[in-house]
Parts: sequence; structure tokens; C-alpha cells
Amino acid sequence: MKLLDIYARYKKDIQYIESELEKNVHSDHDILKETSIHLLKAGGKRIRPVFVLLSGKFGNYHLENLKNVAVALELIHMATLVHDDVIDNAVTRRGEQTVMAKWDNKIAMYTGDYIFARALAVVTQLKDPEIHQILSKSIVQMCIGEMEQIRDFFNTDQSIRNYLLRIRRKTALLIAISCQLGALAANASREEVRALYSFGYNVGMAFQITDDVLDLCGTEKQIGKPPGSDIKQGNITIPMIYALQESDLKESLLFLINKIKQNEDQSDVNQFIQLIRNSAGIEKAEALANQYIHKAIHQLDQLPDIKTKKHLHDIANFVLSRKY
Repeated sequence: MKLLDIYARYKKDIQYIESELEKNVHSDHDILKETSIHLLKAGGKRIRPVFVLLSGKFGNYHLENLKNVAVALELIHMATLVHDDVIDNAVTRRGEQTVMAKWDNKIAMYTGDYIFARALAVVTQLKDPEIHQILSKSIVQMCIGEMEQIRDFFNTDQSIRNYLLRIRRKTALLIAISCQLGALAANASREEVRALYSFGYNVGMAFQITDDVLDLCGTEKQIGKPPGSDIKQGNITIPMIYALQESDLKESLLFLINKIKQNEDQSDVNQFIQLIRNSAGIEKAEALANQYIHKAIHQLDQLPDIKTKKHLHDIANFVLSRKY
């Protein structure tokens, strides 16, 4: 089953989450309303809310409870995107102008802060203190991940372990707790909650690794931004780390990275991308993502055999094979 088929099965509930997102970013302040709606209408896969809904199927599925988790997590994700775009000086995302580009840095930062605040307001409607504790700890870890990424800009000596820890905090954790909190909000069993968290974590790791590969191998139409955005920003990703381990390429790659750092030139970026594509870096990164997906699918063995289990399996495979 394709991803769109899965989304079609939950179309009514996903549309309801979308309407709740719009309702919760609404503001009486004209600029905040305009910037927040601009960000929301830029779209996205809404994979975090979908994981919340699917995980809720393993317990007592009540959309009114689950919506508070789904909306809060997607708003947190949206807020981090606005802040990321300021840090990265990104002009486009998903093929649309970023808030930073359409307005300015200050407006973008306060828009992100506002959306974060709205997420916290939504989640207060849930009375389970464990959900609040998990969410707050995760936000702290996400911030640490973002800080570590900034610290490691253009750091060509970073290890694979450091990279994996960074993407765990920056990306995988929010996907993991989407599954975990969806199950908790639906009062699923502890065993199911743990299995769904592990599933989400491993899918999240593969999701970010695949993102990093697409930045080097995708087209601007596919990924909604110019290829090579990571290296322009100084973000050394896993295909680059693997390629830097190749003795015959390392010197050329280091030379180009230094040139890009000093004075970003698209011809240098294009040459850098081509070198990575010609290395074993892409293949090794894809193999690593594949390992994480296999781990994720293994976690599904602990869940009851309902249709949703197959849907989670299909989404995991989509993450591995996606081109956008």
C-alpha cells in the first residue's frame, strides 16, 4: 500500500487535525496570523500527526484526545522549522518562500516562539502528567541537538557517533514520541507504548539519513530547496562523513569545503556534490538507513495483528524509498 492510500484511509481525521492546526495558529495580531498561516499552508507530510493517529489505534481511539497530541507535536515541528530557516539563512522550504525570506529574521523568530507557545497551550488540555514530562524533556533534547549542529558547522573531524546522537535529538526523538504519546493518550498497554516508541525512533533516524541523502541526490523540484543546502550551511551529514573516510577523495573534499566556507560559490557546491555522488558515501548512508528501518519493522512484531500494523510497516518502507 502506498503512503497516499494510507492517508486516504484516515482522510477525515487528518483533515480534522489540519483544521485544528489552522485554528490554533490563528492570532488577532495581523502579522502573526499571516506568518503562521503562510507556514501552515506551505504544507508538509504531516507524518508526526499521522503517527499519533496510527499509534492511537492500539488503544482506545478517541480523536478528541489524540488531536491534542497530534496538533501540539506538529506545531512544535513547525516552530523548529522557522527557527532553522533563520539559522540556515534559508530562502525556500517545500518550494515556498520561508517566513524569514518573505518577512525578516525578527518576524520569523517571534513567529516560531508564538507557534511553540501555541503548542504548549494545546497540550495543557491533556491531563496526563507523564505526557507533559515526556514532551518537555524532548523539547530540551531537541534544543541541545540544534545547538550541537551549530557547534559542528564545517567540522570535518566529527564522528559517525556524534552525527547519530545529533539527529537522534534533532529529528528522531519527535517522531518517536509521536508514536509513544499517541499510544499513551489512547491508554495502550505499556508493552505497546514501548514498541511504538522504538519503532518511531528507528523510523526517525532513517528519515533524517534519507533527508541528508536527498539533499545531495535530489532535485530542487523533489526536495523543495536547492540541492547542496546542507554543505552551504556548514552541515556535515552522514554521506559526507563516509566520503571523507576515503583517502583518495578526502583532500579534494576538504579543499572544496574550505572554499564553500570562505565564499559560497555554486560551482564549488556542484563539484562537491558530484564528488560525494561518486564516492561510497551515498551507498553507505542508504545502507545505514535500511538498518534502522529493519529495526523499526522488527519492533512491530510486538504489536497485535491489526490493519494499522501493516500501515506502519508501509510507512516505514516509504521513509526508506521516498524522493521528497
